[in-house]
Amino acid sequence: MGEHERAVGPAAGDGDHADHGEGGEAEVALDALPVAVRTRVVGIVAAVLPEVSGLPPALRRVAGFAPARRARLGGTAIAAALADPDLRERAAHQVATQRAAEVQALREGGSGDALEDAALGWLLRPRGWTRRLDDAVSTVAAREESAERARETRLGERAEQAEQALREARASYRAQVEEQKSEIASLRRRLGETRAAERAAREELERAQGEVEQARAREQAALTAQDKELRRLRARVEELEAQAQSQRRAGRTEREDASARARVLLETVIDAASGLRRELGLPTGSTSPGESVEQQVEDDAGRDDASGRTTSPPITASVLEQHLSLPHARLVVDGYNVSKTVWSSSSLETQRTRLLALLAPLAARTRAETTVVFDAAEVDLRPAVSAPRGVKVLFSPYGVIADRVIEDLVAAEPEGRVVLVVTDDQELRARTRGRGVRHVGSRVLLDLLAR
Repeated sequence: MGEHERAVGPAAGDGDHADHGEGGEAEVALDALPVAVRTRVVGIVAAVLPEVSGLPPALRRVAGFAPARRARLGGTAIAAALADPDLRERAAHQVATQRAAEVQALREGGSGDALEDAALGWLLRPRGWTRRLDDAVSTVAAREESAERARETRLGERAEQAEQALREARASYRAQVEEQKSEIASLRRRLGETRAAERAAREELERAQGEVEQARAREQAALTAQDKELRRLRARVEELEAQAQSQRRAGRTEREDASARARVLLETVIDAASGLRRELGLPTGSTSPGESVEQQVEDDAGRDDASGRTTSPPITASVLEQHLSLPHARLVVDGYNVSKTVWSSSSLETQRTRLLALLAPLAARTRAETTVVFDAAEVDLRPAVSAPRGVKVLFSPYGVIADRVIEDLVAAEPEGRVVLVVTDDQELRARTRGRGVRHVGSRVLLDLLAR
């Protein structure tokens, strides 16, 4: 008995078997079918699986797959579920509904495709389905046997071709090996001769290198001694040049500072005297005897009774403009101290911009030498500022507050020059008192700028 006969069993229709199908044939399990028929049954059921009612949980998930993926990914689950006769009958009903023409052809004797008829027959169980299944198994087995013989024939031909190619390759390799052996022997002789020549050349080269190294060592020692002496002489020359340059710079700086102070003071005194004489229309002549007494009275009135310190009346906006209009007047502004008086809620950049914009017309009108000092003691980078014409802008160095810079500016001025410092910082005022410095409140300057 063949394999397909053992899987299917005796032919149906003899009345000796239980009535399990439409025609009374015996039951055949899906696992007993040939692989080709079983695969086709799974494919047919997978196509109608979403319409089958009462699917178990495993098949409900498979039913949600795309049609092309159901049989490939869920074939095992479908084959296991078809062992349930009820599920098989519900699936057969959907197949009969959707493939009515093929089912009708199957009932009338078959569609001509034994594999398709066997798969549909196993599902629908029409009369004589086991016989058709037996025929399909025999057909598939014959096809597989024919294909196997064809494969064996092709493999035999390929084996003979491979053996022939192998024999030819071996013969070719033997010829190549003989040729290479001869070439290797020739190369070995040449290599021996080359090595001997190389050893002789290397010995000659080593001897020449030894001589060169000795000469280089002597030359290097001489150069080292010369370089050492040259560095010593250069260091001495640089030291002498630095001393001479320092002495020249110190002398030149002292002369320039003294000349600058004297020139500024002289020009200030001359311009102030000329201006006052023109404005007051003072006649030339000697002082009257009573002027000394009047001067003493005025000096006494300008002193504080308790401390004896000289006091001056507070400077108003008008008086400030008059002072700035004097020849060579000097105005030093404590930048942020003034700007924060009225623009404390604005950013520092906005405060600087507003203050410099207001100072520009004043500097142009009075021609006073104007310097604004901003505190940058805690800032590494200095912001870019476009200073208006006639106004100098300074930022204090890192770690140095603006008060120190203002003190240095005031100390550098010669006595007798009109110097006005605008600040509300009482400590800064105390440190810059004297030397003819006049202090102006921030509000006074702002009142003058607001005109």
